[in-house]
Amino acid sequence: QVQLVESGGGLVQAGGSLRLSCAASGRTFSNYGMGWFRQAPGKEREFVAAISWSGRSTAYVGSVKGRFTISRDNAKNTVDLQMNSLKPEDTAVYYCAASSDYLRVAIKIYEYDYWGQGTQVTVSS
Repeated sequence: QVQLVESGGGLVQAGGSLRLSCAASGRTFSNYGMGWFRQAPGKEREFVAAISWSGRSTAYVGSVKGRFTISRDNAKNTVDLQMNSLKPEDTAVYYCAASSDYLRVAIKIYEYDYWGQGTQVTVSS
């Protein structure tokens, strides 16, 4: 089992920045690819960003490319999502997830085995 706990969400004005962090515990963190997903009210959960076990490979949904950066620290068992130039449409609950298919950068929900409880991000216009 892997336990994931997100932090760093909050309320920010459009154009501002937030940094989300996800702390992992349980099994060896570097054995997992990690990802961030989000779910806005009335919408399906969607992929935001993912990173391979080594941190050398990343993937982003098109709407956040150039604004969001995913990173991980295997020594600290954390994965972060730096979010810049935030827009009202980024408002959602953000979830951290772990994938045992650590050799690939997973972008599909079904590829992830463990999920955090989520942290709310609200961007005001």
